[in-house]
Amino acid sequence: MVVRMTYPEHVKAILVLGLPLIGGHIGQIAIHMTDTLMLGWYSVEALAAVVLASSLFFVLFIVGSGFAWAVMPMVAAAAEESDDAQIRRVTRMGMWLAVLFGLLVLPLMWWSGPIFIAMSQEPELSYEAQRYLRIAGVGVLPALGVMILKSYLAALERTGIVLWLTLIGALTNAALNYALIFGNFGAPELGIQGAAIASVSVNMVSLAILVPYGKRAFPEHALFQRIWRPDWAAFGKVFQLGWPIGLTNLAESGLFAASAIMMGWLGTYPLAAHGIALQIASATFMVHMGLSNAATVRAGRALGRKDLDHLARGGIASIALSVLFSVVTVVLFLVIPETLIGAFIDPFDPDRPQIVAVGVTLLAVAAAFQLVDGLQVMALGLLRGVQDARVPMILASISYWVVGLPASYLLGFTLGLDGVGVWIGLVIGLALASVALVWRFWGVSLPRLTANGGTRVEF
Repeated sequence: MVVRMTYPEHVKAILVLGLPLIGGHIGQIAIHMTDTLMLGWYSVEALAAVVLASSLFFVLFIVGSGFAWAVMPMVAAAAEESDDAQIRRVTRMGMWLAVLFGLLVLPLMWWSGPIFIAMSQEPELSYEAQRYLRIAGVGVLPALGVMILKSYLAALERTGIVLWLTLIGALTNAALNYALIFGNFGAPELGIQGAAIASVSVNMVSLAILVPYGKRAFPEHALFQRIWRPDWAAFGKVFQLGWPIGLTNLAESGLFAASAIMMGWLGTYPLAAHGIALQIASATFMVHMGLSNAATVRAGRALGRKDLDHLARGGIASIALSVLFSVVTVVLFLVIPETLIGAFIDPFDPDRPQIVAVGVTLLAVAAAFQLVDGLQVMALGLLRGVQDARVPMILASISYWVVGLPASYLLGFTLGLDGVGVWIGLVIGLALASVALVWRFWGVSLPRLTANGGTRVEF
């Protein structure tokens, strides 16, 4: 069935689907931001250690999330065709892949200290980060399970539960952090390990809520009946779409993780400031991510009913919303940077002036990449919606690692621009990715689908 909508109607539909997803992503990043905020008030050393630890955790988590993002367009397209069996098959096998990936990366977090030392990080900082990851690493299994179920529900346009569950999780994490980091409410003072315990607890509770919700909301899918039985055909399809998405995620998140390593070479203050500025930039990025997820779902549904006009107009509306929000964040980063950075540091901490000074400069550079970062993730969302993932993976990898990372090192160390140079390199990589990925969707994927009568083609 062809759906004719005006651009204002597209915008409204994107916001109805996307706002709960945006709220859910912001709630998720709020969990990590709370860790950064409270550990920044606990000690600068703890803050630097969790920045280092979170970089590794997030890289591994975001790679595993590729299978969840593969489930989203596949479920959306199957739902448009009323294919309950296909919905069940791809979601189940997405869970299988998430669990297998989680088990595979657990040893990397357990023995992360030597890995950080090999990257020229300070030994004391490295083993403090390992203390965090030996607890938080266990949480990657429920966290990836939650991602699969969130993608499944988002594809079926049940985004309200995603929002409320994440917001409740963020508030719970804040309360547990306050108790376990500082030793409040009669709890022991555990510092960085307390933050890790809080994060794992929230992920486990979230999974325990989503499983019965999914069973009750969509009993016709029977997701968990005989879940131990393999379905190798569906396993292969989710894997084929998920691994390039995961590696694309790795290319971008790895770029930011590598930037954290380079900032660690500059010392504790630059690393702490980098962590704060990146948390703030990540929070605004979650808006683009939510819009991108909405674009993926709507593109998948349009593909399912072969409505390419709807797909193209929806893509334009999605990108326009992303650009509008980028303008707002640029203004905030340039007008109130001291307020944003200062919120993460104890007002009486003697190290506060040095960290704020570095962080303000980094936020000015972050303002420059708001537009290009939003454009590249919106293009990726549309490409995933039409199940085009392999070439975008190559384009992103070249942009981030062949161009962006060397530029960060060249500007930061060879030319002596320090942290600012590292971040300018990030801008260069993201800008190239945005141009390449927008071209891929509008110049290749959409014309190829049009030539094929709206039927999905192998990219």
